[in-house]
Amino acid sequence: MIAFILLAACGNEAAPAPEKTAAAPVARFAAFNAYLNRPEEGGLIADLRAPDNIQAQKVAEIIQRAAPDILLLSEFDYDERGEALRLFQENYLERGWNGAAPAVYPYAYLASSNTGVPSGHDLDRDGVVTVEPGARAYGGDAFGYGAFPGQYAFVLLSKYPIDEAGVRTFQAFLWKDMPGAMLPDDPATPEPEDWYSAEALEDFRLSSKTHADIPVIVDGARVHVLASHPTPPSFDGEEDRNGKRNHDEIRLWADYIEGADYIYDDAGASGGLPAGERFVIMGDLNADPHDAGAVPGAVGQLLSSPLIAGASFPKSEGGAEQAALQGGVNETHKGDPAEDTADFADDPETGVGNLHLDYVLFSKAGFKEEASGVFWPASDEPHYDLVGPGYPVESSDHRLVWRDLKIVE
Repeated sequence: MIAFILLAACGNEAAPAPEKTAAAPVARFAAFNAYLNRPEEGGLIADLRAPDNIQAQKVAEIIQRAAPDILLLSEFDYDERGEALRLFQENYLERGWNGAAPAVYPYAYLASSNTGVPSGHDLDRDGVVTVEPGARAYGGDAFGYGAFPGQYAFVLLSKYPIDEAGVRTFQAFLWKDMPGAMLPDDPATPEPEDWYSAEALEDFRLSSKTHADIPVIVDGARVHVLASHPTPPSFDGEEDRNGKRNHDEIRLWADYIEGADYIYDDAGASGGLPAGERFVIMGDLNADPHDAGAVPGAVGQLLSSPLIAGASFPKSEGGAEQAALQGGVNETHKGDPAEDTADFADDPETGVGNLHLDYVLFSKAGFKEEASGVFWPASDEPHYDLVGPGYPVESSDHRLVWRDLKIVE
């Protein structure tokens, strides 16, 4: 597993970036599934070599207008040298688009991902262990779905220093080692929890990408950014193998903030987060609290935690507008469409509609929320062109979610 720190060389229209004061520092934390994945290895690097990729320009402008201090960028293809990230910073983030100020992040954490890493097992049970990258069956047999190693990875960008020595990753943690794991069952056999073979479970990693505890030092205060991107609870069958994995990927953080001693990291250290530490859980968790196909209560494991602040969810005008305009399955949803963060197909027979999947959740200890929002402009608001009506995708099928958090004792 390779993870390294990079030092950079140099609501809608989001609220102005929070002011920094010595007495009460305020930082904007944001999560954005940026859809900067490509179907072939090296494709993202090729697209970012020149500052002329329209999608990347719009993603960069969204980031510039939202102006987060600490940003988790999901679905950003990983490469060991960090070339794609360097190009995105130099050619896109650090160039102002359409009058927006450049976004400069001196610190970045880039971690390897389980996506596209071959497992050596027939995980999709098609009768073949596929070892040639690129095929859909290859992704189905990888530890996390991906056409090549590192597809759909994530990176943390920060204007504040990252404590490199304090980073913990959980990429290799085995699913079977979680007490009471929700292992999938083959409904065609009498044996329990046997969808995967015993041999496969000896190697099966829980995290579909990775889970990372990345400490960021905000004006002297230590904040644990807990970053992950659980697998979507779909693309499976009656056994619900992806739904159950999604549930347990979310559970890992719920247990971690409680200090669970069964958890071990990639360096071999055991235990969860020490009591009283500040933390922010960020990312595309692929679990709506009310709608679509997640295991009931999946994200509720976090939302009901006594350690997490019970703040209201960030909202946008655009989310509510698009759910009404697009109709379809959105008309059956129980959740508030103003809280949606993803714009998906709306067909009542085949689609899931717009969902609340992306989160910035923060500890009760050490924070006071000042403001929050989802960057989803309505059609009559500035910068609607950066998101558009959903399809074709202008920038991403997800929306940037942010919270301004004041550091308090």
